[in-house]
Amino acid sequence: MQGLRDIWVYLSASPLLHLTLTLAAYQAGSWLYRRGNLNPLLNPVLLAVILIVGLLFATGTPYPTYFEGAQFVHFLLGPATVALAIPLYKQFQVVKRSAAALLASVLAGSLTASLSAVGIAWALGASHETIVSIAPKSVTAPVAMGISERLGGLPSLTAVMVLLTGVFGAMLGPPLLNLLRIRSWSARGLAIGTASHGIGTARALQVNEVAGAFSGLAMGLNALATALLLPLLWRVLF
Repeated sequence: MQGLRDIWVYLSASPLLHLTLTLAAYQAGSWLYRRGNLNPLLNPVLLAVILIVGLLFATGTPYPTYFEGAQFVHFLLGPATVALAIPLYKQFQVVKRSAAALLASVLAGSLTASLSAVGIAWALGASHETIVSIAPKSVTAPVAMGISERLGGLPSLTAVMVLLTGVFGAMLGPPLLNLLRIRSWSARGLAIGTASHGIGTARALQVNEVAGAFSGLAMGLNALATALLLPLLWRVLF
């Protein structure tokens, strides 16, 4: 017990406390996910977010203080994204044979994701700033926040929408694809990667390597397509 007490005293006085809490929350979410027979509704990221937000509220910890320790995980987002090239390389021949269909699908998905979000927000009377912030919701967070800031949106709101899109895409995407009787792993991965970026891709990799490869590629291509097309569409529409 004395050893545990010493560890707690050390962690509570350093940014490592919040890094440890982040990792512990994700491990708890992963445990519940496995105990639930990999039920997509028990997404580990969503469970970890709920646990961490609850702890921050309960302890009155401001977000900047939490991020001082959690920034180490944030830094690893870059290497983790680059590492998605590994399953893509292993499935390169499969991807190569589907290049034309893949590009057309990602382009259609990118436009649908942005225009549907803008249309729904506009119909519900959202402000211009809110509409801009929501538009790049299906793109990985660093790219989406950059697009939002450039067009006059709120990067913080964009980050929240990206997280929600990824979590709900990973949760509801597989059941929806099952309902639509889409059995092709490449098509499933392509759909999830386009709609729900990195979080969806992580889910696809857990299920099937081909799905993970197509999902990772779709995530990257969607980020590129949205970064190029959304500013042009914004000038035309607004």
